[in-house]
Amino acid sequence: MQFIYIDESGLGTEPIAVMVGIIADSHRMRITKEHWNNLLCKLSSIVKQEIDEIHTRDFYSGNSPWRDLNGKQRSEIIEEIFYWLQERRHSIVYTAVNKELFFKTFNNEPYYIDIKTLWRFMALHISLAIQKRYQGASRGNKRTINLSGHCTLIFDNENREEKRFTDLLLKAPDWTDTYYDRKLHQEKFSQIVDVPHFVDSKDVGLIQLADFMCFFMRRYIELNMGLSKPDYIDEIDKVNRWVNIIFGESISKSNIFPSRGRCCCSDLFYRYAPNIIFTS
Repeated sequence: MQFIYIDESGLGTEPIAVMVGIIADSHRMRITKEHWNNLLCKLSSIVKQEIDEIHTRDFYSGNSPWRDLNGKQRSEIIEEIFYWLQERRHSIVYTAVNKELFFKTFNNEPYYIDIKTLWRFMALHISLAIQKRYQGASRGNKRTINLSGHCTLIFDNENREEKRFTDLLLKAPDWTDTYYDRKLHQEKFSQIVDVPHFVDSKDVGLIQLADFMCFFMRRYIELNMGLSKPDYIDEIDKVNRWVNIIFGESISKSNIFPSRGRCCCSDLFYRYAPNIIFTS
């Protein structure tokens, strides 16, 4: 069983929106939770107050409770968290959207009536990528498809989207079938167990980790596209190095942004993604 912990960044005034999922195998969940709690305890001792949740935007900017840490100290903590991720070998799934293009043209797409919001657009893409990755081979002579679902989607609380996205996933429009080459007798989203779950990030460490990855992936895109100016001299180099770790732990890009042989569905998400994501 795979648990996918998902959060997003960039739904405000930022030019880029990103959604990231941390994929954790059920057999390693207990020790992962224990290690994350140990990391929070370590951070609590550094700032001399209890930290039960990391809000990456506040942390990176040095806002409370991180205001007493200088840039070098925060950078060292970031390095440690990325090292923590590498050590546990959790896979990652991601998507990104150029918001200016999305809000300018998406409502003219024939798919708009089914999706409508930016959050649902990204959440659907993440779900499709997970389905494609874990269903097994869909091409070739044997065409081995794993029929039974074993992936659970867990999102940070999003009250306005929960019911509508659940309905979208349970009654997925036919045009999404081509993304994962759905077969004649294959159930839609056959790898997704039950309905998506929505939780409070304060109680779920890997949602916090997903938020952490989202922030840096969005920062990476905005800096390298010239949409945002660096806050310090070597920020671009550091962010590039950190985000390359994310790409290194990600599922194959052919499941997310295939470079060729795209169907209409996969091309939809490809068209609204920032170009730099394809060359990373």
